[in-house]
Amino acid sequence: MEEVPIAGTSLLSASLGSASSLVVLQAASRIFTFALNQALVRLASPKTFGTAAIQFELLLSTILFLSREGVRNALLRSASKPSTSKQIDNISILPVYFGIPSAFLLSCIYICMSSESTRNQPFFTPSVLVYAVAASVELLSEPLYVRAQNELRFNIRIRAEGLAVFLKTVFTFVVLAFGPPDWALLAFAAGQMGYGLATFATFASVYGVTGHLKLKPIAKGSEDGSGPRFDPELMRLSKSMTTQSVIKHFLTEGDKFLVSRLSPLEDQGGYAIASNYGSLVARIVFQPVEEMSRVFFSKYLASVDGKRNEDKDQDVYRTASRLLMTLLLVFSHLLLFLAAFAPPYLPIVTGVLLPPRYRQTSAPQILGAYIYYIPTMAFNGVLEAFFSSACTPRDLQGQSRMMMAASAGFVVASFVLSQTFGMGDVGLIWANVANLGLRAAYAWVFARRFFKEKGLVGAITLSDALPPVQVMGAFAAAAAIVRASALRHSDLPPTLLAQRAHIAVGGTTGVLCLLSCYIFERRRFAETLRILRS
Repeated sequence: MEEVPIAGTSLLSASLGSASSLVVLQAASRIFTFALNQALVRLASPKTFGTAAIQFELLLSTILFLSREGVRNALLRSASKPSTSKQIDNISILPVYFGIPSAFLLSCIYICMSSESTRNQPFFTPSVLVYAVAASVELLSEPLYVRAQNELRFNIRIRAEGLAVFLKTVFTFVVLAFGPPDWALLAFAAGQMGYGLATFATFASVYGVTGHLKLKPIAKGSEDGSGPRFDPELMRLSKSMTTQSVIKHFLTEGDKFLVSRLSPLEDQGGYAIASNYGSLVARIVFQPVEEMSRVFFSKYLASVDGKRNEDKDQDVYRTASRLLMTLLLVFSHLLLFLAAFAPPYLPIVTGVLLPPRYRQTSAPQILGAYIYYIPTMAFNGVLEAFFSSACTPRDLQGQSRMMMAASAGFVVASFVLSQTFGMGDVGLIWANVANLGLRAAYAWVFARRFFKEKGLVGAITLSDALPPVQVMGAFAAAAAIVRASALRHSDLPPTLLAQRAHIAVGGTTGVLCLLSCYIFERRRFAETLRILRS
């Protein structure tokens, strides 16, 4: 791995530039896939869509997340030193060695544990095995992915994801549209295979594949004199983060796991389509922002061995804290916007997006819960990105204990809300909101303590993460106006044409809210941008 000097300013510019590029990529690819998905949900039955989008995707994410997430996050905190580059490369190969056998083991377990109605679908077992192969192919690119991230060559990842999403959607659509009806599950498996092949081919075209999966020998004359194959500190951090990723994965995907166990396949299809639409904003904007903030904080704070460096220049911490607070402030505006405008217009949106047979499922109610789930996901994402970048092994242990308690709370809340209170699948979303809120609060407390220890006592405050009172008042007034408008037009069909007057009210009040943000916050944002650029 070549040495890549990382200066603070260039790192921030690279991170922000990469985030904006990823947002553009995600927007373009998601708009394209959104159009094709509109066709997919009309071609695939709720039963097939639920199996592929809930159960198959849960299997895939379990394989990939547990195989690579801990190693990825640990290696982001590595310093770019030639003396340790081979040791870092060796660690980056481990997800391949452990992930590929795990892919087939987990797939076999899933096949054996699936319900009879799920297993009886045409080509179920071959489709699962294709998913396992697709996950294995994607894992082959992991050492190259880590190398690109550590070299800050984000453009490679952007190209890989763009091509992969495109091929996945096209492959799925072509097989669904032109293949026999019995090939429905194979269509989704073919799409995932296209994704894995495109990802590996893109990284391989840049770095090549000769010897990229072989552990590199380390000379005896290395810094510690013993020539270990793996950097000891990074290896310990990788193990800690991989162990914690088991808990984090359950908390992240717990709703899908419970849906796959408790709900009939048709309702799983409704849950899947609502989740896809509901998380569209999260995938377009928040996922790139979270990932790039993780890269920036990890490299900028440079806490490779878990010992906080007290000699860091105060400007480094001040810039990091200001970036964190700016992101939280932006997400606070998103929460205000969604809470004010989304509920009164949700019936119109569901009438346009959902095919008739999906409107009879839990999808409309789940989309309503996503209004509050999306901003909670955003807050938690960036706060946990900072936590994973700055924490010590002791901090990780504390977070793991909190997550174990949160896991138990999530299971209890899920059953109480979905079964006792009769909320069904919607109860799982609200349980997830509570779970993410708890995790975000824990990371928030950590961030306050971290910067206080660095001498920046007032760097992280709740007032800096919230819009001014005038802006919140404007959104509150807008919320009341659009709800009154919704009540007035409730006797009309939920179509764009019939509800045009109601839509005009929302557009007008939305512009006025944006105007209030400009009037009362332009100096605040201008000052923040000035500090970040300096």
